[in-house]
Amino acid sequence: MNIYTNIDLIISPSTAGGLSLAVEGPSKADISCHDNKDGTVSVTYLPTAPGEYRISVKFDDKHIKGSPYNTKVTGEGRKRNQISVGSCSEVSLPGKVLDKDFRLLNASIQAPSGLEEPCFLKRLVNGNLGISFTPREIGQHVVSVKRMGQHIVNSPFKITVGEREVGDAKKVKVTGNGLKEGKTHVENLFTVDTRSAGYGGLSLSIEGPSKAEIQCKDNEDGTLTISYRPTEPGYYIVNLKFADHHVDGSPFTVKVTGEGSNCQREKIERRREAVPLTEVGSNCKLTFKMPGVLPYDLSSTVTSPCGITEDAEINEIEDGLYAVHFVPKELGVHTVSVRYKEVHIPGSPFQFTVGPMSDGGAHRVHAGGSGLERGEQGQPCEFNVWTREAGPGSLAISVEGPSKAEIDFKDRKDGSCYVSYVVGEPGEYRIGIKFNDQHIPDSPYKLFMSPAMGDAHKLEVAQFPTSGVQADYPAQFMVRKNGAVGQLDAKVVSPSGAEDDCFIQSIDQDMYSVRFMPRDNGVHNIHVKFNGVHIPGSPYRLKVGKGDADPAAVHATGSGLGDVKTGHKTDFIVDTCNAGAGTLAVTIDGPSKVSMDCTEVEEGYKVRYTPLVPGEYYISLKYNGYHIVGSPFKVTCTGEDLAERGPQETSSVVVETVHKVSKAHKGGAGVVLPHFKSNATLVTSKGMGLKRAYVGKQNLFSISASDAGNNILFVGIYGPKGPCEEIFIKHMKQNNYQVSYIVRERGEYILLVKWGDDHIPGSPFKIDT
Repeated sequence: MNIYTNIDLIISPSTAGGLSLAVEGPSKADISCHDNKDGTVSVTYLPTAPGEYRISVKFDDKHIKGSPYNTKVTGEGRKRNQISVGSCSEVSLPGKVLDKDFRLLNASIQAPSGLEEPCFLKRLVNGNLGISFTPREIGQHVVSVKRMGQHIVNSPFKITVGEREVGDAKKVKVTGNGLKEGKTHVENLFTVDTRSAGYGGLSLSIEGPSKAEIQCKDNEDGTLTISYRPTEPGYYIVNLKFADHHVDGSPFTVKVTGEGSNCQREKIERRREAVPLTEVGSNCKLTFKMPGVLPYDLSSTVTSPCGITEDAEINEIEDGLYAVHFVPKELGVHTVSVRYKEVHIPGSPFQFTVGPMSDGGAHRVHAGGSGLERGEQGQPCEFNVWTREAGPGSLAISVEGPSKAEIDFKDRKDGSCYVSYVVGEPGEYRIGIKFNDQHIPDSPYKLFMSPAMGDAHKLEVAQFPTSGVQADYPAQFMVRKNGAVGQLDAKVVSPSGAEDDCFIQSIDQDMYSVRFMPRDNGVHNIHVKFNGVHIPGSPYRLKVGKGDADPAAVHATGSGLGDVKTGHKTDFIVDTCNAGAGTLAVTIDGPSKVSMDCTEVEEGYKVRYTPLVPGEYYISLKYNGYHIVGSPFKVTCTGEDLAERGPQETSSVVVETVHKVSKAHKGGAGVVLPHFKSNATLVTSKGMGLKRAYVGKQNLFSISASDAGNNILFVGIYGPKGPCEEIFIKHMKQNNYQVSYIVRERGEYILLVKWGDDHIPGSPFKIDT
């Protein structure tokens, strides 16, 4: 059953006088009873959240037969939108604190109860250092300001919070008809007055049959006018919280009437079985479909748990279907990177576990492909779904929009599948992907389906820049119409999602120049449309700047990614060493908003946060728009409720990172050696070049380290007058090497062969000439 329908029960007691009803579950449920005057009672209840509910029906304080009843309420078709606004208290720290380097400072505030939360540092008008925070308690608070883990001068500081500063949700006044009833396709208004409520953040979420567009206007007098515009009739749940507590009356149940949008929905559901475990030395395979690309434009690498990165083989299984092959040498989580023209494909970098899986669930499912980004009516729109890391479960895919979709599903039996769908009308569509009734990361996907291509297929792009494009410098390419008649337009979308129009100039009747100015480093998308329809290949992906930001090189560790407790400040480190400069986006979804900050540390960035409500939190870490391996991380929080539980809340922070180099390797021009696992005693060698050398001729020997793990081979020869003139090492694959060298003088030579830091058996060798 759906959470937006009134659920009716008919009960037949001998008299209604001694009847009692209770509905227990994840949310409050409004119950109403109607005596039918025929010996039966009609009961209606309206749950506001999905989950398991327990319905107790008693007569004369005794359960009737079958009571209590258990029922499952789903959120099928639920759409949700949310906004967060509000005010924080700003306090100047005592004394003159004039530290200039904000990037290396972080602050936290501890309330009288012991609750400690991160808070924001800012430079105040008087030039002094201040903090911005949400007061939760009255009394003396302790503020700690640290640089690289050490208190700055005069820290910790003490400040006092008065009664009028603490946010009080009960003092928030909400007025307006928009919280009682609503209409589709119009603005439904209500007003929020926080003038007497102190400092606090205001969060609003609206859930219902459609995703209602929300607008918030600050009236600059302590009040806000909020409007929402639903497109489908039905019941909507409005959650309104101030300072992490529901205002009086929240959550509000609003009945929306009016005409719908005639939205069509098609859904398929398939059972996904667990794939067999892979072991060390087995042949591992990861497949993906990517039509319309050339195999030699694809490349792949695999990084082992200990940090060793090796090239992986990619081959085309059938038209447009590719497989990455590799043989793991150790257990644990491997990182598989797949790039097309040096840019990660959608879904990459992939997590691939060798051995037992650590955890499963919807957060371990990933999807990617052009069918989640754009499409054309009447043409197949395709994407991949990878469920290998999620374990067994039910995969549901829905397409919702102006027309009904035909959905085709192909299971590749290796933990991945391929989805293709066709729609008959252009317009805005939503693609929902759920695993065990939970949305996977980034779902639902919103995209615009273009009209049939028409003359747009005639257009061609020429002189498109493939490299050397720099931020804040103009770039251009050419578009040839080939006789097509219509309007050409183009825009550039940066990695952060910001859009900017391109400048289009006619060169002659058939040729146009398209110029644009990228503002950021990273992968940009260039959208080129003709009569509102994407031309072939659009949007074009373009790497701007050095493009050295690599999400596959980013790792996250720390107690804040494990089990945490409410009211306890926790943290984790995002290690960006040797991942290049990029954009780090941190998002925490859970049963409450969290106070969070992100500060620079030596190895990358430290994220601190304090959860207030127990439950499951999901931490998403994206680097230049790509999930890092392991993201999103599932975190279980225990403890007492320190704020009111509501719908899923989102907290986020975005940081422009700088290039980081590991401290242990700063002298090595930024090169970080992986942690090798090897055994030099298992290396074997053979050949005449290990015993005797001929002057002026090639002397040969071979080295086999195929059973000795991974490391670096070092070969050196020292003779009567110093090092020999020439040594040549050729890798013959699978850690087998052929070595040749030339000596110019007669005498005794010493040949050293090391596998990493250790001599191989027999080294150093004595060579006679």
